[in-house]
Amino acid sequence: MQNQTSVMELILLGFPVNSKIQMLLFGLFSLFYVFTLLGNGAILGLICLDPRLHTPMYFFLSHLAVVDMSYASSNVPKMLENLLSKKRTIFFAPCIIQTFLYMAFAHTECLILVVMSYDRYVAICHPLHYTVIMSWRLCTVLAITSWACGSLLAMVHVVLLLRLPFCGPHKINHFFCELLSVLKLACADTRLNHVVIFAASVFILVGPLCIVLVSYTRILFAILRIQSGEGRRKAFSTCSSHLCVVGLFFGSAIVMYMAPKSSHPEEQQKILSLFYSLFNPMLNPLIYSLRNAEVKGALWRVLWKQRSM
Repeated sequence: MQNQTSVMELILLGFPVNSKIQMLLFGLFSLFYVFTLLGNGAILGLICLDPRLHTPMYFFLSHLAVVDMSYASSNVPKMLENLLSKKRTIFFAPCIIQTFLYMAFAHTECLILVVMSYDRYVAICHPLHYTVIMSWRLCTVLAITSWACGSLLAMVHVVLLLRLPFCGPHKINHFFCELLSVLKLACADTRLNHVVIFAASVFILVGPLCIVLVSYTRILFAILRIQSGEGRRKAFSTCSSHLCVVGLFFGSAIVMYMAPKSSHPEEQQKILSLFYSLFNPMLNPLIYSLRNAEVKGALWRVLWKQRSM
């Protein structure tokens, strides 16, 4: 039996399509990846450049933008390379690093979204105490905790993965080293891994989603009590943006890791992973910019300032 220390290369099977479709996918996914980097980079730049966006809400949004860019960059470049190459191999060590980064950024995004919902809850339900509760010290602690917990949980998955022997075939039916796909290569009992994955999904998906739903239920009642029509519209605008992002992210994650498997689980995982790696990170800046008057205002101020120089 061959263990993981002797595994040098793994083969990423990617998408089972002909060369013309591969070139089409390469062009399409490259475009999406560029839009992801530009969109999230623009959000990050606006938040840094415009003093009016130096608030807790946009502080956490800047972290979300960093996570989304990192998320996409952890696996999309390798996927694009494999779409052009006949030799779709990856060394074992980079594969494990890719698994760790993917899980770490996924967990961190879950926690950042929960923190953002708490920020909106305090802003709308306790507006008079907002600056006291959401101090910069608390915001920094919440952001660091989100990154630390996401990374530690990903490390647990990787450590449990590395204890397993791998005896072939060394073919991963995915476009990157996704955890569930790598586990299928193990020639040992993986029940502990799957139990930990399910438990982590409950902790990092179901629990946070319940917190978000409770927060937004209370936010909804608070918004309905706002007398000003303009204030109600502004509250709905910022909250609806966040709810769209939460729905896209948590919905696809729960389907991927907790729902019963379909008759074609590998293809389902690839589509959902694409949603995670490309579509979600690309859509997030669009959702926040198109539905958020403050972000659009900051963009116009930056453009006007550049034109005036």
